[in-house]
Amino acid sequence: MNSKISSAHLGRDAVVYVRQSSPGQVHSHTESKRRQYDLAESARKTGFANVTVIDDDLGRSGSGLTERPGFQKLVAAICGGTVGAVFCIEASRLARNGRDWHHLVDLCALTGTLIIDPDGVHDPRLTNDRLLLGLKGSMSEYELSLLRERGIAARDAKAARGELRFSLPPGYCWNELGKIELDPDERVTETIRLVFRRFRELGSARQVFLWAKLEKLQLPVLRQSAVGNRIAWQSPAYHNVIKLLQHPVYAGAYVFGRKSAETHVVDGRARKGSARSKPMQSWNVLLKDHHPGYITWNEFEENQRMIAENAHMQKRMSRKSARGGRALLGGLVRCGRCGRMMRVFYGMRSGQAHRYQCRGDDSHVGAGLCIGIGGVRVDKAVATQLLEAVSTYAVDAAIRASETRSHADDEVRKALTREAEEARYEASLAERRYEAVDPGKRLVARELEARWNAALERVAELQNRIEHLDTKLLANPEIDRERLMSLAHDLPTAWNASGATPRTRQRIVRVLIQEVVIDLDDSSNEAVLAIHWTGGRHTEVRIARIRGGRYPDTEAQTQYGSVEVMRKLGGKWPDRDLAVTMNRMRCKSSDGKTWTTVRVRELRERLGIAAFDPASNDGELISVEETARRLQICVGSVHRLIDEGILPASQLMPCAPWQIPVASLSSEAVQIGVRGVIERRPRNFEALQDEKTLRLPGF
Repeated sequence: MNSKISSAHLGRDAVVYVRQSSPGQVHSHTESKRRQYDLAESARKTGFANVTVIDDDLGRSGSGLTERPGFQKLVAAICGGTVGAVFCIEASRLARNGRDWHHLVDLCALTGTLIIDPDGVHDPRLTNDRLLLGLKGSMSEYELSLLRERGIAARDAKAARGELRFSLPPGYCWNELGKIELDPDERVTETIRLVFRRFRELGSARQVFLWAKLEKLQLPVLRQSAVGNRIAWQSPAYHNVIKLLQHPVYAGAYVFGRKSAETHVVDGRARKGSARSKPMQSWNVLLKDHHPGYITWNEFEENQRMIAENAHMQKRMSRKSARGGRALLGGLVRCGRCGRMMRVFYGMRSGQAHRYQCRGDDSHVGAGLCIGIGGVRVDKAVATQLLEAVSTYAVDAAIRASETRSHADDEVRKALTREAEEARYEASLAERRYEAVDPGKRLVARELEARWNAALERVAELQNRIEHLDTKLLANPEIDRERLMSLAHDLPTAWNASGATPRTRQRIVRVLIQEVVIDLDDSSNEAVLAIHWTGGRHTEVRIARIRGGRYPDTEAQTQYGSVEVMRKLGGKWPDRDLAVTMNRMRCKSSDGKTWTTVRVRELRERLGIAAFDPASNDGELISVEETARRLQICVGSVHRLIDEGILPASQLMPCAPWQIPVASLSSEAVQIGVRGVIERRPRNFEALQDEKTLRLPGF
């Protein structure tokens, strides 16, 4: 026994630390793993009675960029003073970075723990041993850096030639010559082509996902494992659709280094974060026309542009895609004064007009709005220009539309046919396996019989779906081409038809129009629209604006002065409500400014009018706010009931606050109107109210 190993060391535990850097090494480099586990027997032969093996870090790097629970367990045991020696086959198994290594050596020196490897026994308390351990740790760290640099250089050189192999997405495989080629499975390739065609038609990855879910179309996905990769079929998932549409390999390009992992300092230690996508100009390798593609590179770039436009929460200065609202130009309208994209605001009630509004620099409080305009007249003007521009191509568009509709169902049927063909092959394979088993071995025969029955049921299900689709195609009337051609010559009728959805109109607009810049000409009270067509032409259209504001012009706004209004309403309402009323009536103060609570109080006191006293109210008439509280509806709904004549109310003068009789709240007409308001609420209204209540300011 070595003289450095004392009885005090043998009285404590021995720890064998086992580590390999990657799952591939754990699976393939079994000899190294076996040598490390054999150290437990060496520790027992040395004289240690209690030997603990820590192998929690199998498949984890020792570079310090990943969490190592096994190493933390080792450090905790050493700090507890229960470890007499640490066994390892070399210093690189304990750590590949100086921070962990020197920290371990310092702890071993403090607790008197030995470090034992095939070279001998090392006592960190001895100067020579400590020096030798320090050199071993430094050499291990340098060795890792050198190996990494050589490996990365060789990898990048091979990738620059397009010869580096990596896992390919569904639809591609490596051949025996090291080239990328299309997957020989016809079902895989045709399904991927179908997804790309549907994206070009629908213009949205989410719409493609919803279409695939509706048609119950299965998509291929890559399943990776230690034994190899295989293609599996599963129900559509949005992330699988978006990954398929965004991968440049489908455009015939060899790419490498599209993502990079950033290193962050967490709790004083370097930690490697998750991989993040890099912009295209920062990719390490991009070789176009490297292999056969499902789409061209130009189509790939166009698809990425469409996907970027669908991301409404990113790049707010760029144009956005259609989202199916009433606004025809949502995401295409740009402010002519500040250059920002104008937003669309819809009324609270269905059927109300929408509005294009530029919020200006809304990131700064108090910056104010920029410009805004009603959207109905703008949409009609742009639609008129668009119909005039496409009138000469309407016939060709009608013919292509009829052909597209006839091909859409055929593609779905072909996909189902290919799936059924593969299901029949799986059923025949299950049948052969069942027939090959010994009938006497019932444990195996029963399982194989169950698998055969499941395969036959899947074949029957797919066959029923194909028959149902055929019945549906036969039931659908054929397209009347003569009627379609007549509509092509009468574009306004086709544009305003009930079957033309807002999303369809929006997609047509986005194909032809790049953006619309809106500015306001205050001198002529007109809105100036600059239409930028996709081909590079520009058209200017002027629309007369309708003067209006938040409150319409009434006789009360010119008939009554501020003093007369104060004499009629003063003392009957609080000063704040009087200020709102006088501003609504556009009464100006003596200095031409708007009314505030302070100015109202000064005028009321100058005229000798007493302040509002809530106790003077007899309780027979209540305000709109009190009515909303008693009926348990919002103030806007109360005003709606008043406008519709359901709820009786009166005003002391036009534009004054409403006074509502308490007795009218219990009438049958009012109760029916309130029930109608409540029925229009969403089903989760109570949950939404609870959520609003819980979100207190400052918490």
